[in-house]
Amino acid sequence: MTTAAKKTTHSNVATNDSDTPITSKVNETLHQTVNSLTGHACVAENKLRQSATTSAEIMTEKQRQVKNYWDDSAVGKYAKENPVATAGIAFAAGILLTKFLKKSS
Repeated sequence: MTTAAKKTTHSNVATNDSDTPITSKVNETLHQTVNSLTGHACVAENKLRQSATTSAEIMTEKQRQVKNYWDDSAVGKYAKENPVATAGIAFAAGILLTKFLKKSS
């Protein structure tokens, strides 16, 4: 009864695995390491995707809450009813803030 050794070719050189036991062991170890890293990378990717999905859902909910708060606030109602006055107030506030910041510098 004979055992057939696995025959591989690299760079046009044919070798039997039984002729290079250290190389075969290193090859096997490297393959196991790559497979292990692949598994860890898959787990990390899935966690990142889940985290991104959860974050997006939370941000969407927070955005909805802020919009509802703005729509229900007196300032939001005033801004909708008086857009020109709101723009004028914002412009004046910008001028005052700019003058204040220039004096502070």
